[in-house]
Amino acid sequence: MRSAVHALTPLAALLSLAFVLPAQAQTTETTELERVTVTLGRGQIRSVQGLTKADFEAAAAAGQSPLATVSRLPGVNFQSADPLGNYEWSARFTVRAFSQNQLGFTLDGVPLGDMSYGNLNGLHISRAISSENVARADLSQGTGSLDTPSSSNLGGTLQFFSADPAKKQGLQVSQTLGSEKNSRTFVRLDSGQSEFGAIYASLTRQEADKWRGEGEQRQDQFNLKYVKNFGAHRLAAFINTSNRREVDYQDMSKEMLQRLGYQWDNFFPNFAAAVKASNTLCGNNGSTYVAQCDDAYYAGSGLRKDTLAGATLDAKLADNLALKTTVYHHKNDGRGLWFTPYTTSPDGTPVALRTTEYAIQRAGLSATLEYDIAGHQLRASFWHENNDFDQARRFYATTQNAVPSPYVFPSNPFFTQWQYAFNTKTDQFSLSDTIEIAQGLTLGAGFKSLRASIDAERQVGSGPAGSITAKKSFLPQLGLNYQLSRTDELFASVSKNMRAYQGAATGTTPFATTQAGFDAIKGSLRPETSTNLEGGWRTTSKLYEAAVTAYVVDFKDRLLGVTQGSGIQGNPTVLSNVGGVRTKGLEGALSLRLMPGLSWYNSLSLSKSTYQDDVVSKNASNQTTTVATAGKHVVDAPDRMVKSILSYDNGTWFGSLGADYMSKRYYSYLNDAAVDGRTLLNLSAGVRAKSLGLLSEASVQLGVTNLTDKQYISTIGSNGFVNSGDSQTLLPGAPRQVYITFTGKL
Repeated sequence: MRSAVHALTPLAALLSLAFVLPAQAQTTETTELERVTVTLGRGQIRSVQGLTKADFEAAAAAGQSPLATVSRLPGVNFQSADPLGNYEWSARFTVRAFSQNQLGFTLDGVPLGDMSYGNLNGLHISRAISSENVARADLSQGTGSLDTPSSSNLGGTLQFFSADPAKKQGLQVSQTLGSEKNSRTFVRLDSGQSEFGAIYASLTRQEADKWRGEGEQRQDQFNLKYVKNFGAHRLAAFINTSNRREVDYQDMSKEMLQRLGYQWDNFFPNFAAAVKASNTLCGNNGSTYVAQCDDAYYAGSGLRKDTLAGATLDAKLADNLALKTTVYHHKNDGRGLWFTPYTTSPDGTPVALRTTEYAIQRAGLSATLEYDIAGHQLRASFWHENNDFDQARRFYATTQNAVPSPYVFPSNPFFTQWQYAFNTKTDQFSLSDTIEIAQGLTLGAGFKSLRASIDAERQVGSGPAGSITAKKSFLPQLGLNYQLSRTDELFASVSKNMRAYQGAATGTTPFATTQAGFDAIKGSLRPETSTNLEGGWRTTSKLYEAAVTAYVVDFKDRLLGVTQGSGIQGNPTVLSNVGGVRTKGLEGALSLRLMPGLSWYNSLSLSKSTYQDDVVSKNASNQTTTVATAGKHVVDAPDRMVKSILSYDNGTWFGSLGADYMSKRYYSYLNDAAVDGRTLLNLSAGVRAKSLGLLSEASVQLGVTNLTDKQYISTIGSNGFVNSGDSQTLLPGAPRQVYITFTGKL
């Protein structure tokens, strides 16, 4: 096993550097175009919108995914089959028709990869930090910042920021109880500010039953953050750990939902029923295979253990010179479990446990140097990451007397189908200049250069090995901001981006095929690229904030991997460039302050996203097949979304009522399969008190998701998309769920 860079080495180096840098006088921080200054991004040269800690605290339930809160912003589509949005197999986050693995995500400047299931270069935000410790999120829907450390952001970027330690010593304890035996305990201890800095540590434990079928979704988290200001400098460091174990919901098709109902799920914990189905429906013991074999399996689950550490030093080197440096390390051990009737255990039992196993060891550094001179704000940035990703497909014995637990990492496989060691080295450099070229008119211009090289070592099996590189030396970005008045401004920006290939054996990757298939494509395959053009208007006053943005996106060299058979069979894919996508849209956001304590937020998204080319492929016999996708609507890209949230907070009583409308979504490339639009309502209400007995603050909060108990389809594409017709790739959304949270602070 290759050695990885140890987390403590860069952290210790940065900590020691903090105490030898000379202290300098405190200076007034300048307003920067790259930073969100108000909710709707005032002063930005691009469409940027932000959420604050108050927005996350007002969520319908404690522990809700930060992505669910961000989904109120225009252009965002977030879906999950569980009520809190944390179930990763079902979590889908799209922006302006770009899927989750075509966006960029960070936490305190540390890249989270593309946050997709079975992530090869990062982890999901719900594992990276407890939701109670999230302080801010900034979403750039189209033109992301040049220095964002991401190799996947064809579209926008979403940057999360953790809360700082409190200035005063304190203890917070929160307990949530709710539907499906939901229990969440959060404890945070703050040291308070001292000459040594400030630190907090928090522990989180959450358990909940699934809302359909049997099984639990469990998670334990530990977060620690340290901050010290000295002179004009600031040092911040964190270590976060997560241990997640979640039993899967069964993927459904429309036909299955009509035949079996919305409460249908896998057999767990009834192993005898799984054996019976395998023997009678799946072609085992002389039976004839029928499609109903895939109605249910014994169980599936996702197991993930993560440690994420990072440290950032903001150093003021001179009055007009600043350097921000971030180092990080991430270790992940993961398993995707699926009990399959397509493989027999050694003792003849017609069910075996199939796993996809993951191990990530990645470390990186990013640095941004800012220099203000003669009216120019020059910025140069560099990011390097070295990522070792090991992946394997293994099978474990499953018998009546020894059924592996879906909550435990299995051991002693009887068969390893394939095993790989991928090493990905990513380097990104950017250079930009921001200058006021006329009264009220600001120009921002720059470019980035991105290179991601993958070396794949096949250790077991007959799959491909070799190297492939995605690179673009010049990815330009240009933006303008014009101040019409003290309350109104116009902005416009254009950028070009590239998405690197995925160094993995599964997914949309060059390596999910045969050696012959990889050799055939590695010389001609092109990385996906996009050109994003947007422009808009912002206005603000004491009573309202509003923004309107129009955009056009040209997405080129779309990569598509086609797999035959059901998802559990794990068949190889053939990856190829299949043309382009054109997206046009209009977004609006309006926040009204109706009266003291009462606000009303609304967002509107109108878009049309279509494939520009037919998909043409050849089989082993050199026969050509054409799928007429040109002009068809992009899958999982609703044309219309409306979000509306009415909120009240007078310091004691607080609450919100939110409505979320989404139009229909297609889940076949030829648009002959779709799920209907839906409107969901969510409610949150609570009361807080100051100085209650020994407590400095106490609160009680009630949260209700899916208030009207609507029956609907949440996630589509859980098992990918097919050319035509219905497929087993849908997950129903959770029914109404009720939660109550008690919080006390000392």
